[in-house]
Amino acid sequence: MSEVKIAAESRAEFGKGAARRIRRENKVPGVLYGHGTEPLHLTLPGHELLLALRTPNVLISLDIDGKTNELAIPKAVQRDPLKGFLEHVDLLLVKRGEKVTVEIPVHTEGELAPGGNLLEHVLSALPVEAEATHIPESVTVSVEGLEAGASIHAKDITLPSGVSLAVEEDAVVLQVLQAQAEETAGEEAAEGEEAAEA
Repeated sequence: MSEVKIAAESRAEFGKGAARRIRRENKVPGVLYGHGTEPLHLTLPGHELLLALRTPNVLISLDIDGKTNELAIPKAVQRDPLKGFLEHVDLLLVKRGEKVTVEIPVHTEGELAPGGNLLEHVLSALPVEAEATHIPESVTVSVEGLEAGASIHAKDITLPSGVSLAVEEDAVVLQVLQAQAEETAGEEAAEGEEAAEA
């Protein structure tokens, strides 16, 4: 797992006005919390943070005011709904060797059995417990040849060494659905007219 170094500044200004000023400078307001410590309000470089957050559960090495180094993982990221830029980030303080619970993306490979079946991602991310410095970026599951009605449970997924499930073993992660036969538009219109006459 990659570790990204980011220089951060502690901040004493809060509120919408302060947050807007920070964003105008292409920086992102954030909060670092965890381990029973007081939340630490930070200003982070926008571009570097955006690049780092492309990796799910990225481990960030924060150089705060050039004095202290802390390890953190992103816990909540707020983006502008229209433009997509970062508005705020919550970071969780972690220690090397410490176990953390995170969600990792589930990727699939292979083709379903022929017949127009549909693959449903019941869980798009799998909750797991892993050492903070060894969080896997994702897991890949083969769906090769699966028929309608088949499902893959959490216990069926092979996890890297040192990573354990943080969800019920029988939780359905993926299932194969039979393609639905679509009603023709004419039948639906006829039904609608009958209902209107009644």
